[in-house]
Amino acid sequence: MTLPVVVIGLSHKTAPVDVRERFASGSEVLPEVLARITSRVEIEEAMFLSTCNRVEVLALPTAHATQEEAVQAASHAVREALREHIGAATVEELREYLYERSGEEAVRHVFRVASSLDSMVLGEPQILGQVKDAYDAAIAAGALRSHLARCVSRSFTVAKRIRTETQLGAGTVSISSVAVDLAKRIFGELADHTVLLVGAGEMAEQAAKSLGQQARAIRICNRSFDRAANLASHFNATAAPIEQLEAELVLSDVVVASTSSKNFVVTKDLVKRVMKQRKGRTLFFVDIAVPRNVEPAVHGLDNVYVYNVDDLEHEVAENMKSRQKEVAAAEKIVDVELTAWSQWARGLNVNPTIVALRAKTKGVLVAELERTLGTRLKHLPEGDRQALTQMIESATNKLLHAPTTRLKAAAGVSDGNDLVRAAQHLFDLPSAPAPEPSTPSLPPSADESEKRLPH
Repeated sequence: MTLPVVVIGLSHKTAPVDVRERFASGSEVLPEVLARITSRVEIEEAMFLSTCNRVEVLALPTAHATQEEAVQAASHAVREALREHIGAATVEELREYLYERSGEEAVRHVFRVASSLDSMVLGEPQILGQVKDAYDAAIAAGALRSHLARCVSRSFTVAKRIRTETQLGAGTVSISSVAVDLAKRIFGELADHTVLLVGAGEMAEQAAKSLGQQARAIRICNRSFDRAANLASHFNATAAPIEQLEAELVLSDVVVASTSSKNFVVTKDLVKRVMKQRKGRTLFFVDIAVPRNVEPAVHGLDNVYVYNVDDLEHEVAENMKSRQKEVAAAEKIVDVELTAWSQWARGLNVNPTIVALRAKTKGVLVAELERTLGTRLKHLPEGDRQALTQMIESATNKLLHAPTTRLKAAAGVSDGNDLVRAAQHLFDLPSAPAPEPSTPSLPPSADESEKRLPH
């Protein structure tokens, strides 16, 4: 009996970019999305992860008579929340794109996502930062409070182990570096060409690092000029406000777009004007944003090429062969960590059963003793009464030693649920005991959490 964690989402494996961008959410609307999900009574805790390649809801259901009922109710609630999120008419409209995991398979999925085992670019480091950002946002919104928070923070430990104990993250392969390779394929060396970064976030920074000193010049155009100027100062680049985008496109040859805009930043009409000024010189767009920044019709213009994140997937696959050799070792680490997690999670159910069994046994014995002390043994002095109370304590310990030991052992095996349910049935104990009272009231931030977890 492990925690009924539920993961529902879509990724580059199940949905094309034009579907994923409907679900994508920037940080500015994340509190609203989390509030919508956690307002549902079927969900105890939740986290919303939105990246270029995946959108997922992690949820911990509220307690029901059985875990199956809890999972089903939470699944329905999450799907309804996603339907509202994109304004779909029915949940059925989403079915072909969504995947769902529950229980241990959901936890395994969380561990693999944070470790980049489920990424388009195997071993890429950005996903861990994105999971940490989603974790911190959910904690700030009060959506992560206890056991699900511990599950996600545990994934940071898994990711760190895989990065340090395997070569899964070796090399420089990333979406940004693949984009640079494509640009070189079209233009040859970039020493005679100018690269324009539209956007100044993490992906733009990664692109700037990949380009390094290879390009003749790097220009950065962003809605916030201050942010563009700050990034430009680290790469000897030139910054410009978004209002000068047309002029910047005229000057540039390779454009890497990665803004969080929900609308096209680069339109067909804009590029048509630009190409007239460029007198037909080739212009290459790499659109690594979701939602996309470059209108797809731009690709149809003469001497203009547009690659989006899905187009990059094939290129990425070619660069992944060496990292594939490390997958088996990484998956073994996931298995070990999942076993440790599951044992802890099963203990969440076993321990309250042990506490309830002890409380009930001791309660019956104490009640009988008090009744007797109030009638036939009411003449006993205080010293004898204390001796009888101590006898009850000792008898409780001896009586429950064997069942306590066996229930604790059951927490670590797959069929432990049967023994727990048998104890609950035989002694009329609660079937859905409350979590341990030592549950932390406020999980730490992502970075703090990682420091506190054993490796």
